[in-house]
Amino acid sequence: MKPSSPETILFNGKITTLDPAQPEVSAIAIAAGKVLALASDAQIQALATADTVAIDLHGKRVLPGLNDSHLHLIRGGLNYNMELRWEGVGSIADALAMLQLQAARTPAPQWVRVVGGWSEFQFKERRMPTLAEINAVSPDTPVFILHLYDRALLNGAALRAAGIGKDTPDPPGGKIQRDANGNPAGMLIAEPNAMILYSTLAKGPKLPLDDQINSTRHFMRELNRLGVTSCIDAGGGFQNYPDDYQVIEQLHADGQMTVRIAYNLFTQNKGGELADFQKWAGVVKPYSGDSYFRQNGAGEMLVFSAADFEDFLQPRPDMAASMEKELGDVVRFLVENRWPFRLHATYDETIDRALDVFEAIDRDTRFDDLRWFFDHAETVSEKNLARIKQLGGGIAVQHRMAFQGEYFVDRYGKKAAEHTPPLRKMLEMGIPVGGGTDATRVASFNPWVSLYWLVTGRTVGGLPLYGESNCLEREEALRLWTAGSAYKSNEETVKGALSPGMYADLVVTSHDFMTVADEAIKAITSLLTMVGGRIVYAANDFSRFDTPLPPASPDWSPVRYFGGHQTPQTHYALPAASCAAHTCAIHGHHSGHDGKLSRWLGLDNAGKQAQFDNPWALGCGCFAY
Repeated sequence: MKPSSPETILFNGKITTLDPAQPEVSAIAIAAGKVLALASDAQIQALATADTVAIDLHGKRVLPGLNDSHLHLIRGGLNYNMELRWEGVGSIADALAMLQLQAARTPAPQWVRVVGGWSEFQFKERRMPTLAEINAVSPDTPVFILHLYDRALLNGAALRAAGIGKDTPDPPGGKIQRDANGNPAGMLIAEPNAMILYSTLAKGPKLPLDDQINSTRHFMRELNRLGVTSCIDAGGGFQNYPDDYQVIEQLHADGQMTVRIAYNLFTQNKGGELADFQKWAGVVKPYSGDSYFRQNGAGEMLVFSAADFEDFLQPRPDMAASMEKELGDVVRFLVENRWPFRLHATYDETIDRALDVFEAIDRDTRFDDLRWFFDHAETVSEKNLARIKQLGGGIAVQHRMAFQGEYFVDRYGKKAAEHTPPLRKMLEMGIPVGGGTDATRVASFNPWVSLYWLVTGRTVGGLPLYGESNCLEREEALRLWTAGSAYKSNEETVKGALSPGMYADLVVTSHDFMTVADEAIKAITSLLTMVGGRIVYAANDFSRFDTPLPPASPDWSPVRYFGGHQTPQTHYALPAASCAAHTCAIHGHHSGHDGKLSRWLGLDNAGKQAQFDNPWALGCGCFAY
């Protein structure tokens, strides 16, 4: 084949390129893993040879591959095959049925884990499952259910497996809910940080190495099924470098990666954060690696004293008085050594103090063109946006508010929620913004739920948070998830658009993102995903191009039976099993509610503050604390 001849062409489609020179074309030619040409069907077909694979798109929409600028893929991959996913499940009845089925097939000493990605407001019952319901469907197999970063629900077997008893003291920053006799009831509460949740989850058995490899491959395939071709891995708690990177490095060496990863390093040692980064600076250099696996600098955790976990059921935490000194020591080292960095910061108050540190360092050790950004920034002020812009920084936003916007409105009021985060203002000011999820322990890894949130301003429960002034047009949202994220890893010249010479990373979508009804955005999946011109996932009319993975392992894996992200149309429970029709086994009251957010959010006349009978007006009172 001649160098100028395409290995693959796609034609008869609607290809959104995000290239201003050719915004939309019907055909694309691919060679050597990159885009060779974009043009009409006739022009691209004329380039084909007898060896070219020609794929008829049948009018489908093609987008540049999606890039999650804040994902915990490496950690999530090690555990994916162990976890039961409630993302997208439409009712508690189905969620509990899944739990019961999985508990029956999970062998001792393994646990059933539901780890993030869901909200009580996605369920038609508009409430949490009760501890009585969880114990009823799994009396003997340990069950650990993480809800955002505010709490974990454990059945009696999990409490015993984790060694949590009557005499177990509350750890710093956490609370063990107890009954009238002082026995643990089964809820662990983050007050105000998530360490109690992290550390308890870490007590569960791990998968063997071979299963971790299989698990990571299945997680990447699920991301490919949803159109993700790249991500920036934000490290994570209990994810040590280089020990916990063995699996991803082996997959990279074996050519089995189907998602490009730029990884940040996340300190693990409170009080020893600077030593972590000094050690790593002697081992690896920023941007070292290749197009599939490359180092991307430091963070999201730089120092523990600057971590303001977003638990909107709790008051905003004040950062320690030592924050400025500790953060300053680390950031100065990073800037001196030209290490890009990112910093987790939910609240404007934290951002304000961090910017004081950054500006002081910049006065004698210039940031210049060093890539750095804040993660999250839900309540960042316009004043601090201007400071971020002045210092050459950026922001990575995630759809965490789609999963806990109701809690934010409860605590701070509807008015305060209208610009959390101020998406439109960030773009108007020219601040580089990348889109992402913060999966897997908080929000779902489904990029279409994030894109739905960016476009509509609604939570997964349907609550409208923003007016039109803070919602994005579809192409704007798509740019955050492509070029915006590529900028965060200093790769905007090679990915984020479909232009000649850029990576042939693309997704053929099941529904046309540019025109489909708002509510249908959440249901979009991929029909064909390509990374570097290689087909890594294909379904339906394109299934002949697919290369399935070996089954998920071990053989009891929830992924083998349920897959990953669910849909409300998938049901596992009989109608009679509906929890909403049952009486609460703990207090004897009925747990059914009308499920109307207007009732739960009953705003006062000024529209500034919600009024509630209690924070669980739509849920069982078993969860009041």
